Amino acid sequence: MLSKFMKHEKGITGLETAIILIAFVVVAAVFAYTALSAGLFATQKSSEAVYSGLKEAQSTLELRGGVIATAHSTGASGVVKQITFTLANVLGGEPVDFTVPTGNTTTNDGKSDSSLHTNKVVINYVDQYQRVNDLYWTVTKLGSDDGDMLLSQNEKYEITIGSSNNGTSGGNLYDALSAHRLGVNSKFDLEVVTPTGAVLSIERTTPANIDSIMDLH
Repeated sequence: MLSKFMKHEKGITGLETAIILIAFVVVAAVFAYTALSAGLFATQKSSEAVYSGLKEAQSTLELRGGVIATAHSTGASGVVKQITFTLANVLGGEPVDFTVPTGNTTTNDGKSDSSLHTNKVVINYVDQYQRVNDLYWTVTKLGSDDGDMLLSQNEKYEITIGSSNNGTSGGNLYDALSAHRLGVNSKFDLEVVTPTGAVLSIERTTPANIDSIMDLH
């Protein structure tokens, strides 16, 4: 009798089917939400990276014109005391703060005064003998000028490493390179480091004879 009764037991009830279906829907919803959240997070991070890269590019400086060296002494054994070059914004990017550093007038060592550090832009010197950080420099505005110390679109700043009055206010490159002066046939690199944006590297070599004024190549 029991065997005959069990022969007609087929399938499962509608309630059990509904429970299983609901479970599948809930699991699918959780997975869908997780995937959507991960996608939104990845998109946000990608967007941040793009905007950050764009900001870096817009804050980058470029060299305009030549790099001019002024001699401390001339001839085959001469040395350089100042280097001058002109900077502008690449692609008319964001303004760069060129507040002039406070020179160390006590020692006239050609470096920025470490007790004040008013400058946002840092210029470093590198050659095969030495690395000198945070040189003293001054600014001369060329052409268009909106009255502040921000290098903006259509503006050009002439940067002189060292003082323009023979080292009586902050020293010059001759003072800064006391370990090894910049003489003839010397390869060197100037690093212009801004608060944001790529570092501008200016690499030049001095000639076999130092003149009073030279355009370095």
